[in-house]
Amino acid sequence: MLSQRTRYTIRAMLHLADRYGGGRPVQLSEIAEAQNIPPKFLTVMLSQMSRHGLVGTRRGRDGGYWLARAPQEISYGELVRLTRGSLGLLPCASRHAYESCKHCISEDKCRLHRVMLMVRDETARILDGLSLADAVPDIALDDDPERGASGRSVVHADRSAMGENELPGQA
Repeated sequence: MLSQRTRYTIRAMLHLADRYGGGRPVQLSEIAEAQNIPPKFLTVMLSQMSRHGLVGTRRGRDGGYWLARAPQEISYGELVRLTRGSLGLLPCASRHAYESCKHCISEDKCRLHRVMLMVRDETARILDGLSLADAVPDIALDDDPERGASGRSVVHADRSAMGENELPGQA
């Protein structure tokens, strides 16, 4: 599951992407109000994005924030890695923050490890293939009773229209 920090960061970055090329910085209060993000928390997150070269900042009355790179150059995968550290769901499935799992059998015998590598690679393929500039397909309620009323998934037709098998990127 994505952390609140990661979700806030992505929403703030999408807000800046929507205003990319507008010629003036976007004020913190506008982002905080429009995206329902606590201003102090938003300041910390945007400072982190600035340190990584994704956001530009200017102080003062006419100051604010803007994307330092074009929206099509910033992937969801990059944002998740910057805020979460890894796309892997287990420490043994991370490419950039690898750790062997405590209290586990050897990795060559662990079927869960192999499944989590596949999940990580598919997650990376999708998230690295989508940028802040990309339109994301609509989602529809899934009729799967196992997932409950809040279960949502991308409609099959939307997945093929998105060119799912043609998205670039790896973990």
